[in-house]
Amino acid sequence: MNIYVGNLSWNMTSAGLKDLFAPYGEVSSAKIVTDKFNGNRSKGFGFVEMPSNEDALRAIAGLHQQEIQGRKLIVNESRPRDNNR
Repeated sequence: MNIYVGNLSWNMTSAGLKDLFAPYGEVSSAKIVTDKFNGNRSKGFGFVEMPSNEDALRAIAGLHQQEIQGRKLIVNESRPRDNNR
């Protein structure tokens, strides 16, 4: 399952994001989205891929609205991008 993670601290790294989800199960990938036009600065959100839907749902339930590095996370199942915007 692909998971959206928003309201991340600017200091969060992809490795830190992976570590955050690891207690819930196997993490295939974790990536912070960066602004390539602004010196690769974090955009404050990222995506985590977990192969087990059950583990992913537990991670979403466990981490949504949790305060990490001073910010309350928004964690939910990623939806396909709406190209009409």
